[in-house]
Amino acid sequence: MEHHIKSLRPFIGAKDFALSRQFYTELGFEEVSLGPNMSVFKSGDFAFYLQDYYIKDWIDNSMIFLEVDDTERYWNMLSALNLPSKYDGVKLIPIRNEHWGRECFLHDPSGILWHFGEFYSL
Repeated sequence: MEHHIKSLRPFIGAKDFALSRQFYTELGFEEVSLGPNMSVFKSGDFAFYLQDYYIKDWIDNSMIFLEVDDTERYWNMLSALNLPSKYDGVKLIPIRNEHWGRECFLHDPSGILWHFGEFYSL
């Protein structure tokens, strides 16, 4: 099968929709409201949908990997935002070096785990 993909947009849920909207805006995404219960958050050509929908087991098992050009730079920007002091449940976990690359982690206010990382060149 030949793919002609223009985008890939995951759907994630929110325990507190208004709080999550504020969080992702502060994280630097541009919000486009699609109605009272759903928004799309964009950064350049990339986007994800945030919905006012919460099932604990689903959220607790949701992870998103965002590949960045420089994990160290991204870590410094995340740290400067001081998100854990502003949002209950938000955790920022330092950079880990793995055999495949580097990554740091951020739990959003609902518990979704974001991986921000870069791959080593092969």
